[in-house]
Amino acid sequence: MICVTFPYPPSRGGTQVRTFNLLKDLIQNHSVTLLTQQTPDVTEDEIAKLGSFVTELKLFPRPNQVSGGILSKLSRFTRFLLEGTPPNVSSLYSLELQTWLDQAVESGQYQVITSEHSVNAIYIRPHWKEQIRTIINSHSSLYRTCKSQLATQTSDNPWRDRLYLPLLYRYESRLLSKFSTVVVTTDEDAGQMRELSPDNRVVVIPNGVDLEIFPYRQADPGGHHLVFVGGLDYFANIDAVCFFSLAVLPILQARYSNTTLTLVGSNPSKEVLALASLQGIKVTGRVPYIVDYLHQATVSVVPLRTGFGIKNKTLEAMAAGVPVVGSDRGLEGLSIETPLTALRANTITEYVEAISRLFEDAQLRSQLSNNARSLIVQNYTWDRLGLIYEQSLSL
Repeated sequence: MICVTFPYPPSRGGTQVRTFNLLKDLIQNHSVTLLTQQTPDVTEDEIAKLGSFVTELKLFPRPNQVSGGILSKLSRFTRFLLEGTPPNVSSLYSLELQTWLDQAVESGQYQVITSEHSVNAIYIRPHWKEQIRTIINSHSSLYRTCKSQLATQTSDNPWRDRLYLPLLYRYESRLLSKFSTVVVTTDEDAGQMRELSPDNRVVVIPNGVDLEIFPYRQADPGGHHLVFVGGLDYFANIDAVCFFSLAVLPILQARYSNTTLTLVGSNPSKEVLALASLQGIKVTGRVPYIVDYLHQATVSVVPLRTGFGIKNKTLEAMAAGVPVVGSDRGLEGLSIETPLTALRANTITEYVEAISRLFEDAQLRSQLSNNARSLIVQNYTWDRLGLIYEQSLSL
């Protein structure tokens, strides 16, 4: 299993949550060697704890990130154009990890390689799938994500992304051809992957929730308290909270003067930190227990305008019993209409009306809370999804 993003603790976010929880199931019946990289924020205690979950933990230093001005950026783009690998992938490439992996595959002692997230696919040799099962666990399509950012005007650099878009299509098509099985989180992404690589076997395995970490709330707190949960250094989340805080929250506060918004997530960017100066907004940074903040909220908002795949933040709020108001992107992969498990909103007016309904209707809050928890228990527990992932490795 290759995951250059150190997948522990799972509270760190998306890649870590999915990788760690699927790993926990695989180790029940398989010998697992995990290859990952260590960043400065990874502690010795975290290394020891992750190591206790696997047969063997191979830890490699993360390459130093290259920064610079326009000439450096131009150089990285030129390499992307000529070599076909995006700069954010090539910058993390470790020759030491590659050498170890090459020797491991040649030894013949492994039956399956999983690339946990597409950034790890750089280490997979195209000819390996003739001798070993190669699985890519793709969190979302790179091409589809870039295309969405341009369409929704949420790209932080539209000029760059317009240049990147055809290159990402070429890169992702070639990347997928190296694998015997492609795992995605939603039907929408499955469709995109089949377009990019029609001959691949594609399996849909959504994200899930650990119900022990996200227990159902004991009571409805009422009030007018909103919460957003997610890594606050991630562009899609930064865009979401800035949009909501500046465009939606003031209208709600005009209706309900005591409306608050708590932004819960690690590494808040400067744009997010600046929001804390606005009325009723609190930025927490990383917290020990996310569920505590969910249980204190009247409504969990997921106002994403870009980013694909099923969202952990949505599933976790539902598991905790907090009514959710989310966008099409925030609710992707979920059937929420029958029974009603969340309210959908994509415009400012829709957010205001949906949240106002929940503020004023305790019965509706209870309905969403109960239905959403049932949906998670029946379909989105990691125990259930881990079994499906295990089965996909032998297809």
